[in-house]
Amino acid sequence: MDLSFFQEKFTAVFETRPKASFFAPGRVNLIGEHIDYNGGLVFPCAITLGTYGSVSKRSDKLFRVYSLNFESLGIIEFSLDDLAYNSAHNWCNYLKGVLKYLLAAGHTIDSGLNIAIFGNIPNGSGLSSSASLEILMCKICTDIYDLNLSSVEAALLGKKVENEYIGVNSGIMDQFAIALGKEEHALLLDCNTQKYQHIPFQIEGYSIVIMNTNKRRELADSKYNERRSECESALLKLKKSFNIQALCDLKEENLDEAAAIINHPTEFKRVKHTITENTRVIAATKALEARDLITFGKLLNASHLSLKDDYEVTGRELDTLAQAAWNTEGVLGARMTGAGFGGCAIALVADENVEIFIEKVNAAYTKEIGYEASFYIASIGNGPKQIH
Repeated sequence: MDLSFFQEKFTAVFETRPKASFFAPGRVNLIGEHIDYNGGLVFPCAITLGTYGSVSKRSDKLFRVYSLNFESLGIIEFSLDDLAYNSAHNWCNYLKGVLKYLLAAGHTIDSGLNIAIFGNIPNGSGLSSSASLEILMCKICTDIYDLNLSSVEAALLGKKVENEYIGVNSGIMDQFAIALGKEEHALLLDCNTQKYQHIPFQIEGYSIVIMNTNKRRELADSKYNERRSECESALLKLKKSFNIQALCDLKEENLDEAAAIINHPTEFKRVKHTITENTRVIAATKALEARDLITFGKLLNASHLSLKDDYEVTGRELDTLAQAAWNTEGVLGARMTGAGFGGCAIALVADENVEIFIEKVNAAYTKEIGYEASFYIASIGNGPKQIH
């Protein structure tokens, strides 16, 4: 990101120099998919793709905001006196939601801002551009208005914006991964208790390659809600026989008994994925702590197959990427990441093979799907920061 160009653009749009510039990362989930809302363990990390914001203070209560990603929308304007959701305000509703809940929590915000935004997270990729924007706004407000807001409080506030203001019934993983990002570490997060631990992610000689299907996840939201309801239905049945609060409280050795209790093949497949994926997260963190990348890679593969066969959220594009990756030299493992039905997959690839990997996987994908995938080398980065 050329910060000087971004700041010059800010000056041209708002006819004043920015006071400060900020960055919040996106995130990729290494393993532990579709179990955050079932009380499971997830293992995401912050990445060096993300969202930039430059700001200057105003003397009135107006917020004037501009995105380099949506320049045709021009400057969107709203006031601290009216932070109600407004569909005409498009992406700015994420900023308004943060402001609304900061004020509701008792924080003092008494003047407006000029804000320019630029994100280099691919749209619709599943790398969590919305959570990145929420956490960026939390960081901007914390520093500009000198608020006492911890990283965990920012994560919880971002989730509240997503759930209650925007109306997306998502879990806690995205905001936690971004707000608590730590370079060369992944975050082991218990979605039930919100306890977390930074685990060293040292993969010398290998890179995480993000593979974008370039298919927007248009099915993901409806299927996401469908999967949640299937899991909730199974949980209600299991609670009558097991002392559990969430599906991930169920032990793997109880799966056979659970199948008879649920008595619904589809719901049981969802439960099977949930329980085995939670077990894979624990195994993956142990493998990384032991520097056992071969086992870690095998767990990535097993995760994808479970998401394909038991949770049924992969789709042709993601399966094609995973299969092509598995067939390419130097790959220890690959899996879809995110909600599925488009978006991205990840692969753990030997550094000397990355170039040929991208060439071969893209050729296989283009032949099967009819258009190209996009590829990014993910560096594991820190959480939100002021950069100027």
